[in-house]
Amino acid sequence: MGQPTQQQDVPGVQSQMSPRPDCGEDSYRGTDRLTGKVAVITGADSGIGRAVAIAYAREGADVLISYLSEDEDAADTAQLVEQAGRKAVLVRGDLSSPAHCREVIATAVEQFGRVDVLVHNAAFQMSRDSLEEVLDEEWDYTFATNISALFHLTKAALPHMGPGSSIIGSSSVNSDSPSPTLAPYAATKAAIANFTASLAQMLGDRGIRANSVAPGPVWTPLIPATMPEQAVEQFGTDTPLGRVGQPAELAPVYVLLASDDGSYISGARIAVTGGRPIL
Repeated sequence: MGQPTQQQDVPGVQSQMSPRPDCGEDSYRGTDRLTGKVAVITGADSGIGRAVAIAYAREGADVLISYLSEDEDAADTAQLVEQAGRKAVLVRGDLSSPAHCREVIATAVEQFGRVDVLVHNAAFQMSRDSLEEVLDEEWDYTFATNISALFHLTKAALPHMGPGSSIIGSSSVNSDSPSPTLAPYAATKAAIANFTASLAQMLGDRGIRANSVAPGPVWTPLIPATMPEQAVEQFGTDTPLGRVGQPAELAPVYVLLASDDGSYISGARIAVTGGRPIL
């Protein structure tokens, strides 16, 4: 069974979705696996980013919540972090700007003194039936937001990361099985997997790990904001598990990769796809 027909304007707002995504608000239970750590999470206002922020806070981490413009969603996430007894810092702005990427990291260092975990989850996509429909500006913005931002964030964060730190990129099942209607997005998601694999080799001697997570179809605001109604209605039904994933189902993998439990995992791309294989 798919989702109810619905459409939103880009970038999408979680509070207006039906049903609301499950980000683990009522279900995630922490076990102190990230006690005392500082995490920067982009796109943390909603969807997977919110689920990761909730999980990290309940595991003991302070969280910088980077978001584009969805103030209400971001405030909700910050409240959930603070209810877990951790500090939340909100930074609003567009990650397609290298200067803003540097501002995000500078704010984290100013507020927390360091960065232990960097999660680049913010992304842009738009469904197009033909390549001719993809505007030049849309192509450039997709790459700037999805993959160039990861470069700029990582470059800025590295001087403030020590041994045991972790960099996590949000890739996609599209990195391996690209959808023709999401060609720019799919290309960036392959680049994220490739870039984090390079980082893992580059940073290993500094004790810093780098990995990516490859979600399948997950119910987030990006879906009703960027896909046609029929695609929204059928979203996730073609997976072997027969349903869309919820952001809460992604959070445990991000916790693993950020924690000491994942101390020998680096250079990996971990699939959370509802059964769609990544080989």
